[in-house]
Amino acid sequence: MRKNIIIILAIVFALILVRMISSNISKSSSAKQKRAMGAPSVTVDTVKSASVRREFEAPARVMAKYRVEVLARIDGYLTKSYFKEGDFVKAGQLLFEIEPQQYSNAVGQAKGNLEHARAQQEYYNKQLARYKELVDNDFVARADYDNVLAQRNSYRAQVQSMENVYRDAQRNLNYTHVKAPVDGRVGIIDVTVGNYVSMNSGPLTTINSSDPMYVTFPLESKDYAELNRIDGSPNVKRDVEFTFSSGQKYDYKGVQDFYDNNIDESTGTITLRATFPNPDSVLLQGDFGKIKIYSNNDDEMPIVPQSATMENQEGLYVYVMDADNNPKLTYIKTMGQVGTDWVVYEGVKKGDVIITTGMQKVVPGSPVKIVKTSVQDDTKQAKKPGIFTRLFNKLKRIIGGII
Repeated sequence: MRKNIIIILAIVFALILVRMISSNISKSSSAKQKRAMGAPSVTVDTVKSASVRREFEAPARVMAKYRVEVLARIDGYLTKSYFKEGDFVKAGQLLFEIEPQQYSNAVGQAKGNLEHARAQQEYYNKQLARYKELVDNDFVARADYDNVLAQRNSYRAQVQSMENVYRDAQRNLNYTHVKAPVDGRVGIIDVTVGNYVSMNSGPLTTINSSDPMYVTFPLESKDYAELNRIDGSPNVKRDVEFTFSSGQKYDYKGVQDFYDNNIDESTGTITLRATFPNPDSVLLQGDFGKIKIYSNNDDEMPIVPQSATMENQEGLYVYVMDADNNPKLTYIKTMGQVGTDWVVYEGVKKGDVIITTGMQKVVPGSPVKIVKTSVQDDTKQAKKPGIFTRLFNKLKRIIGGII
């Protein structure tokens, strides 16, 4: 009996010792499990690339192809106008009349002087022919012949001078009718009928051509270099789109057909120009907006799933895994999409590893648990008892058998 009691006490002591060791190990294992459970489970993927047509944006301004100030080229009173402000006019169409009477009189006087000089020239041409015959037969002195020759040459010079005066008088008379130099839309009339005008009076009005229209835009030098790299040359024509400051997109596409010969040192941009059709006169001189220019050739660009991105006040970002396999918050800049992927031109590159699911619980720089698929529910997994638990249960069964 005493021997059995000693055995029982030894077994109880062993059980207590095993229980204490098992409890400590369990606590340590539990702490590890809690730490493991604290690291969010995520899936990762490698950034891929796609062949896409590049696009670049820049602020833009609309300019008329022709912008002409209509000026008075003679002095006089403005007597008539033949259009309304805002009218579309054709080149050569009559716009204004400047008092023509004095210029008409000048034409008449110049014409009379010219006809008199021509008559005198004709008279001395005939006299010269007669005197030549007489001087050849010694009927008149050589000095008389030279005098007639001099008179003829004098009137010949007068005729040339009078012709110039007559042409100038006609030109000034034509200037009394001010005509449109180009096709376009007339602006505000700056000088109204009844005012005295001159060449120093400033513009009477302004005409802006309306179709086609120019759109100029300053493109950053690095973007311009990228365009040239993709297309292989700066001497190519590229498609462009214009968006008004209101956000409305212009219906017609344009063509970039000019680039400046220098880069502005103060802004680091180069001025480019595109030509747009404007049949409905929607584009107006001086309007502002935004231009989007496209490369002719495709370029390999990184792409990331839209579902792998998040956004805050600073923009779109993804979590990129660093060398220690910890997530790093990285902002990206996009330029459109391919299917459900963003096309990225800044922030990540092909081959980078990014988190694709589970981003909501990620803390930058803190460890994460990488899984190949979505996070599984740990409560559904069967848990096997530990070795000390199994030993404790076996000892309990032995004691029960002895008792």
